[in-house]
Amino acid sequence: MPLEIGLWRVTDRARQLSPSRMPYESRLEQLILDDPAILETELLILGHQVLTSYGKFIDIVGIDVEGSVHIIELKRDRTPREVVAQALDYASWVQHLSNDDVREIFQKHNPDGDFDVAFADRFGGTPTPDDLNEAHFITIVAGDLDDSTERIVQYLSGSYSVPINVMLFRYFADEGNSYLARTWLIEGAHQDLQSAGGKRASTKAPWNGRDYYVAFGLENNTRSWLDARTYGFVSAGGGEWYSRSLRKLPIGARVFVCIPGSGYVGVGTVSGTASAARQATFNVNGVEKRFVDLDLHADYGLHSLEAEPDGPDLNEYVVPVSWDKTIDVSEAFWRKGLFANQNSACKLRHELTISEVAKAFQLDSA
Repeated sequence: MPLEIGLWRVTDRARQLSPSRMPYESRLEQLILDDPAILETELLILGHQVLTSYGKFIDIVGIDVEGSVHIIELKRDRTPREVVAQALDYASWVQHLSNDDVREIFQKHNPDGDFDVAFADRFGGTPTPDDLNEAHFITIVAGDLDDSTERIVQYLSGSYSVPINVMLFRYFADEGNSYLARTWLIEGAHQDLQSAGGKRASTKAPWNGRDYYVAFGLENNTRSWLDARTYGFVSAGGGEWYSRSLRKLPIGARVFVCIPGSGYVGVGTVSGTASAARQATFNVNGVEKRFVDLDLHADYGLHSLEAEPDGPDLNEYVVPVSWDKTIDVSEAFWRKGLFANQNSACKLRHELTISEVAKAFQLDSA
């Protein structure tokens, strides 16, 4: 049976209000555009009346903090068959949108905006995820719900895990005041939509083949950024999880070095392979020196007992870097929306970060 929402005004007794035809029905799209949180999901609106490749228009397309795309379709006065079929048709188009396609939709509908900046503004400084449109969701917005629509949506969601749901709004008026009430047809129904076949375009942001992000942690005097600047290296260690990604940095890679909690402090090119700090050597003013013999300000685990041969690898690893530009920690560059990651090193695909750091460090090219 159709969902029903009740609302009571309570004074000396409870009096139930009767829903009436929503004068906001024609304005519902604008209400959502003004505040997507009305749908209980924080969204960055990519565009409204988004043109598909086959000439139809999706009412609203948005994206959430995880990078999942949301199709918002208003029921208006269409029949259940029409609105559900149209929403599924739109989903068949959305599922093939690549990372670049998602960005292009935003740019077309926000010609003066920057997708990465808008994403960070919308989600409290969170940088854009590398993967966009790994999953998508369908929400039908309705002012009323009939038996047929409910059956169809329940069937698709429950039997075939199609991530489709209905947000039902009811309008109430009472003594000059207006109220909107809302509820989902299916609580917690959204799930990842499984591909029904066919090759999908890449949902991951393109990578230029050379840029990497490196996190240079300063916790517990384990390492010193002054040492890294002076002798030309980045380092990580204390366990396989911390050192594994750093050890994979290839010679010739350009690294953007960020101190967690401070910001970006250096850009340079990897000039040698990773090695354990205890065994590493560096060329200092033409003289080959062991890392352990350098005038260092931090410990790098050099004074800890060496791990057992069959035990976990707790070594600090160092990777030689030829610096293009470094700055002091006190001058670290940061702005909302720049890329940050818990891994010691990873591919840097984030265009905003690359361009903004390159600009701040006055590098010749991004």
